[in-house]
Amino acid sequence: MNTWRKRALIAVPGAIIVVYAAIFVYTEWINDPADPLTVDDARELASATEPTASTVTTDASAPTADVTDGTGSELDGVWTISAGSEFGYRVKEVLGGVDTEAVGRGEDITGSIVIAGTRVTDGSFTVEVATIASDNSMRDGQFRGRVMETEQFPEASFELTSAIELSAVPPIDGEVNAAATGDLTLHGVTRSVTFEVTAVRGNRRIAVVGSIPVVFADYGIDNPSNGAVTTEDDGVLEFNLGFERA
Repeated sequence: MNTWRKRALIAVPGAIIVVYAAIFVYTEWINDPADPLTVDDARELASATEPTASTVTTDASAPTADVTDGTGSELDGVWTISAGSEFGYRVKEVLGGVDTEAVGRGEDITGSIVIAGTRVTDGSFTVEVATIASDNSMRDGQFRGRVMETEQFPEASFELTSAIELSAVPPIDGEVNAAATGDLTLHGVTRSVTFEVTAVRGNRRIAVVGSIPVVFADYGIDNPSNGAVTTEDDGVLEFNLGFERA
């Protein structure tokens, strides 16, 4: 066998080993996707601007919610999205046969909710999609370009179409679970979605955390896969939204 052939037979397996070693190092140590947003994150956001314990005052005579008629909540009124709110995506990836995740987050979010008794009667928020970023600039370029086409579709939004029914107004430091139904607009396409949320109440702020499953084709979004990375046909939108009284 020619010397160059022998060298090639040795070099090819070595190159494959190097490539897979690089992929393993990237997925295990360099790629650092953010953890899923949880109730603990909502609790932290709800308490982020709390006054010190010495300045907190409570009014024992303040009205509380009457679950039977949905009126009388001390939380009644308009609440707007506060600083520290997050919105983003989570998509499973396969890189060279190794499972990993792509996660992007952004904080350029505006919106509000309206509370009346034990009901959230109105609500909407809007996200500047191009501000969502992951831990990889090449992925972000693909996300803003061929995937989400942010120059053509700069915003994503959600608008509540049915009131959210709460079992009770949560006490301070308490939480409540509920289902939300509304119109989700991504990539210029609007679809009705229903998903679970958890609201955590602080002294001055309410935080709402949850996730929305999304099938890319439903919104005219191309599968993000490319020559190096394969993804599923769906992903999850994650959010942790803080609200302060307007």
